[in-house]
Amino acid sequence: MSNIRLFFLNSLSVNMNGKLDKSQSHYLTKVMRINENEVFSLFNNNGEWVAKILRISKSIVEFKVIKKLRHKEKIKELWLAFSPIKSNYQNFMIQKATELGVTKFIPIIFERTIVRKINKERFEKIVIEASEQSNRINVPLIEPTQNLDNLLKNSMDLIFTDLNSTNTKLDKSKFTNKPVCIIIGPEGDFSEAEREKILSFRGVQPFKINENILRSETAVISAISIVNYAIN
Repeated sequence: MSNIRLFFLNSLSVNMNGKLDKSQSHYLTKVMRINENEVFSLFNNNGEWVAKILRISKSIVEFKVIKKLRHKEKIKELWLAFSPIKSNYQNFMIQKATELGVTKFIPIIFERTIVRKINKERFEKIVIEASEQSNRINVPLIEPTQNLDNLLKNSMDLIFTDLNSTNTKLDKSKFTNKPVCIIIGPEGDFSEAEREKILSFRGVQPFKINENILRSETAVISAISIVNYAIN
């Protein structure tokens, strides 16, 4: 069977017929060069299915769902609250965070945040493509840009990557059934007022990722890897 995986936003079920959009049709036929009667897989947050190309009409792929491969995944909620950064570094960060299992991205505008807008359309494209290639079923959610106070209204286990912390390990016993949220600060670091707010949050675990000062995208990859080890 082909290992081509495409995210399909609408519902899927065995024996249903459907059509891919222009972009996905082009990818299948012109890039991957698969033909009528060949198979590929479609997935969304409810599972993954095998689909067969019925016909290619006016450059649009028409398909039929043959069988279900995988059911909806039960996963640990892992959120990333981060300060937006320059787009080329941010695109890399989003891609790798998706591959490592982040289920929700939460852009935060901190006092020292430099980049204050994100390209949501580009953001969504990156998380879909990263989910397709990493064999994920659930595509991460992207929250609207918000402030720190709004983030701290959530019920969660908060992992605070704090340069000033003397703690270098996470306490596995402190994790609950709540979502785990990693918070990564801006390039100029958190302000003292922000640090105090975060440290006063019930259920927070501050820890230092590394003795060196890391770039934001490096800090994200390191923190997610550490947290994944702790919660799995």
